[in-house]
Amino acid sequence: MTGYGQDGGFSGPLKPMTFPISEGEEKNNQVIFQFKADATDKKFQLSGETDDIFYIHPDGILYYTGLLDREKKAVYVLQVEVLDAGGNRVEGPVPITIEVLDINDNRPVFLQRQYNGTVRQSSRPGKPFMYVNATDRDDPTTLHAQLFYRIAVQLPKINNVMYFQINNKTGGISLTRAGSQELDPFKNARYDLVVSVMDMGGQAENSFSDTVPVNIVVEENIWKAPGTVTIKENSTEPYPIKITQVRWNEPGAHYSLTEKEELPRFPFSIDHDGIIYVTQPLDREEKDLYIFYAAAKDDHGLPLARPLEIHVEVTDINDNPPICPASETVFEVQENEKIGSNIGVFQAYDMDQKDTVNSFLSYTIVEQRPVLPSDGLFLIQNVAGIIQLAKGSLRKQDQPQYHLKVQVADPAFKTICDVTINVIDINDQIPIFEKNDYGNLTIDESVAVGTTILTIQATDGDEPFTGSSKILYSIVEGDPDRKFVIDSDPFTNAGYVKINEPLDFEIVPIYYLVIKAENPEPLVDNIQYNSSSYARFILRVSDVNEPPLFSQALYEAQISEDAKIKTKLITVNATDPEGEAISYSLSEDTQGWLRIDGVTGEIFTTGQLDRETAKNYRVKVIATEKGGSYLTSSAYFQLTLLDVNDNPPRLVKDYTGFFFCHPLTTLGSIIFQATDDDQQPPWGPQFDFSLGDDGLQNDWEISKINGTHAKLSTKHTNFEEKVYEVSVKINDRGRPPLENTVSFPVTMCKCAADGWCFRPADSLPGIPTAGMAIGILLTVILVIGDLAKWARLLTYDNPSPISVPYHYLFSIPVMYFLLISIF
Repeated sequence: MTGYGQDGGFSGPLKPMTFPISEGEEKNNQVIFQFKADATDKKFQLSGETDDIFYIHPDGILYYTGLLDREKKAVYVLQVEVLDAGGNRVEGPVPITIEVLDINDNRPVFLQRQYNGTVRQSSRPGKPFMYVNATDRDDPTTLHAQLFYRIAVQLPKINNVMYFQINNKTGGISLTRAGSQELDPFKNARYDLVVSVMDMGGQAENSFSDTVPVNIVVEENIWKAPGTVTIKENSTEPYPIKITQVRWNEPGAHYSLTEKEELPRFPFSIDHDGIIYVTQPLDREEKDLYIFYAAAKDDHGLPLARPLEIHVEVTDINDNPPICPASETVFEVQENEKIGSNIGVFQAYDMDQKDTVNSFLSYTIVEQRPVLPSDGLFLIQNVAGIIQLAKGSLRKQDQPQYHLKVQVADPAFKTICDVTINVIDINDQIPIFEKNDYGNLTIDESVAVGTTILTIQATDGDEPFTGSSKILYSIVEGDPDRKFVIDSDPFTNAGYVKINEPLDFEIVPIYYLVIKAENPEPLVDNIQYNSSSYARFILRVSDVNEPPLFSQALYEAQISEDAKIKTKLITVNATDPEGEAISYSLSEDTQGWLRIDGVTGEIFTTGQLDRETAKNYRVKVIATEKGGSYLTSSAYFQLTLLDVNDNPPRLVKDYTGFFFCHPLTTLGSIIFQATDDDQQPPWGPQFDFSLGDDGLQNDWEISKINGTHAKLSTKHTNFEEKVYEVSVKINDRGRPPLENTVSFPVTMCKCAADGWCFRPADSLPGIPTAGMAIGILLTVILVIGDLAKWARLLTYDNPSPISVPYHYLFSIPVMYFLLISIF
């Protein structure tokens, strides 16, 4: 008989106990426990669910023999009692529980030998459309029965892309995003999967597995937009009227409609079956096409797929009468027109759909007033609406106006429209000037553009206020550059000769102008313009003394800022229209850098230039006429200075607040920044940093962070409590490179609890005098006032505390220590 456990077994008094024993190993006389009795003449007895497996030796050794199987029986309930030599019970019975512990001795098994499923094209990814299930007889509360599903094979596998996925815990099979987008039953209607299941959560090397084939049929997606729906306008059927239907691939979807464009009314609805209705009569003339969206959502309000775009086209019925183009349509016809001449096109319109029988119009003249000299003077083409002269020529003096009633008809409606035809005079009279020579005229060359310099007049014997009597004037000779223009008065036919562009005596001192008067309407045959329609005059331009003119308004040059004095920069040039001599001068030379030669216009440097003072330096150049009038004009000269490296680098500010709390416990560092007044490259300045004093090398080291910043670090922690003056060399890498040595103090000081330097008053070099104390106190009061002002701003104007300047926050501990120092 072997002992229970590696330590040779356990022993103890008789009492209720529970023993866990692993299944799966066949044992012979395996000791579980040894009960102790208080006398040697006593013996132990076992009863209960022993199943010929569990035994107890009279001396109290509990043991089992054979094979335990948790899947057959997981718990055995036994009783142990103590008997005396006569067989009488002296102790017990007490319950003994044997719990059979599970081992992974069962493989998972699918509940079916094959699974079949269907999935709709474009189904939502991640939503299971079928499940596979397996079972494992091991203890479900242990890892032994924890199942892990996966898809081992997908056939076909197009472009090595998985169209299906499985929830590794539930066995739910769904589409991947690629499957939702690419499955097409017309390309491949069936897919074969091999799904495997593993116990031990699929994580152990000794886990068991099983596989099962899964056949999936792909069905066509029924979530599709229907074709364009057509509805007759103003239908008399009872509403709502079913017009189309949309359906989701699975039952239980919730449908809704959404407008694509905002409408005064939305006359459509959808029910729980996806049936779409029109809810009220539609008017094609109001709107002939409706576009909206149908959506399908799940029970949680989440969309199942992209909304469908629905098109509803409203078809026409003949429900609109023809409409006249105006309350009265007016045409004109010349009194000498020939029979058959077109007078005009009368065009009515119909609100019904174009190019259909509902909008086909026909025209008929049903009345003419007056009937002089006879009826039927006009006809209208039935389809085209062209009005023509049907009988002999008209005469204005006999009848200047006719009124027609035109009937416009479509297949269901008729409309009467009014047409007026005016008989107009023919252009058989030419314009005649009141005089053909307007003599000589002298004006200054400085006369402003738009000034009227001469009024001319011609008359026409045709009917007033018509195209036959209206007169237009044009200059036909003597003005090739269009220096002049002539405006016509529409009421009096007077012509006004005006200056169109500036005159210049030096270019053209005299003009010989010929003017023609003509009508906008063409003259009738056999009538031509003659000399009566032409007039002439001579215009003399008198000279006016004008100021000089510069060749350009702005002169520009560029030069390096280190250019030598008396360097020539540019030559400006001005001319005088009258040919007078010119002198040059400068103004607005605020730096005194420039000089101009008064005769030649050459500009020179006369002082040391500095780009950092003015990069683009602009002065005014003045040209003065020497002829006695001293007329002047001006232009600007802009000098762009090119940079040279003439400014050494420097610190961006005074660094006086660097400190370390003494004594140092760890190495520390501080960061500072350099700048340079010279022009920097696009990628920014590039400074090099080094310690300026060899004696600093033992205590400090410097490292470059970027082109403008560097870090000064301590090399040890053994510093004295004092102020260290640190000097740093900064090199700007310019051409030529410039170097500058700068310095700043770094204080090693004892720090207060808030981390700031603190020195007791008696350790200061001197106690403040009364005047100093008053000054410090006033400063404290000002700081307090400033803080109060910022508090008001925070409370009313800017509630964000991030707006408070840093130095005001810093002033709180400063104020505290100032008060301590004074009092």
